[in-house]
Amino acid sequence: MEQIGDAAGVARTTVHRRFANRQTLIDALAISAIQQLAEAIEEGRPDTAPPLVALYRVTANVLKTKNAWKFTLGNPTADTSAAASIWERINTRCMDLLTRARREGLLDAAADLEWTRQVYYALMSEALQRPTPGSEDADTDALAELVVDTLLHGAGRRTQ
Repeated sequence: MEQIGDAAGVARTTVHRRFANRQTLIDALAISAIQQLAEAIEEGRPDTAPPLVALYRVTANVLKTKNAWKFTLGNPTADTSAAASIWERINTRCMDLLTRARREGLLDAAADLEWTRQVYYALMSEALQRPTPGSEDADTDALAELVVDTLLHGAGRRTQ
């Protein structure tokens, strides 16, 4: 708490007045991070951009946000209705985008979209764990391309 106060330019007591303890602070940060994740999805224009463009933009934006909030998003968030509501909105937006992608032929008509959503989330998590040679920061554009390509084409042989 003292380090946070120092970084914010306020006394530790000021931080304690706002946050009763470390867990309360972490919970508040988690809600903020989840909200930023929801905003990153919306910035990808999942309803209006062509599905492939939207999928790429949303993926890149989510990877950037998750990379910036690794600690906070990697910890269980407070069991609050606010967090649950934001996660529900995120999952709904993802399913809406995948439905559009399937409707417009980007995904197979028989694709199980709930499974596809789970695989998509797993691919993004794995992409953030991938070491990037010569750089401490992940190249989120390249990772987004890798995630989308793997989601749409898998690892099977390509026919062209």
